[in-house]
Amino acid sequence: MQESLATFSCLPIQVVAVRDRYEEYSHLKCIGNWLMESSLHKQLKELYADQGAEIEQKLGRYRIDVVCDQELIEIQHGSLAAIRDKVADLTNTHRMLVVKPIIIRKRLVKTKSQGGRVVHRRLSPKQGSVLDLFDELVYFTRVFPHPNLTLEAPLVDIEEWRYPGHGRRWYRRKNDHIVDDQKLTKLHEIQRFHTRLDLLQLIPTDLPDPFHTGHLAEAMNIPRSKAQQITYCLRKMTALEECGKQVNARLYRRAA
Repeated sequence: MQESLATFSCLPIQVVAVRDRYEEYSHLKCIGNWLMESSLHKQLKELYADQGAEIEQKLGRYRIDVVCDQELIEIQHGSLAAIRDKVADLTNTHRMLVVKPIIIRKRLVKTKSQGGRVVHRRLSPKQGSVLDLFDELVYFTRVFPHPNLTLEAPLVDIEEWRYPGHGRRWYRRKNDHIVDDQKLTKLHEIQRFHTRLDLLQLIPTDLPDPFHTGHLAEAMNIPRSKAQQITYCLRKMTALEECGKQVNARLYRRAA
């Protein structure tokens, strides 16, 4: 990525004008009375904007990040729930690609004040994975899958720049901070999902038939709560079907 990509771009949109349309501006942050586009969103937008693509286009009452070869591309770092109705509406008449970045590693960069000197850098102990996508898909099962919809999950490392402050929190803590920016530092790979079977490939193929969430948790070395989240999403998307119980555990098998 070029150095110029790691800067803010300022969109002259007054906050008061978009309070009722948060879903279209969830990648922006408020600076005074202005909304600022994060570096991460801008970098991903430029990554997906091929030559000849149109950026920040209006389509009816919606704003589209990128339009390329008659495909609408929406980059959503925030919750997928925020754009669920927008996507459901647009996929009735258009092909659409929703890009949901998954943070694998995050380096925290603390500054003395907003725009001030760097006082500390450290690598966050948290590590993400593509399974984090299910944290968002629980709110997206009424939209995906759809013949006109594709999901892509870029697995990325980022820097998160922050400075001391409380923001608009009603409670105050000594170590509170405000996120100033997020910057893309590495793109590992891009996972692409178009059908329910694409998502089904994220779980092991050698599970018992039928299986319960305990089997899934053990096979994937994840908490059972995560396994329950995954099976919920796959069942709602008709990739899995419920087929009875074993004591109190629900049993599942892959849908035909």
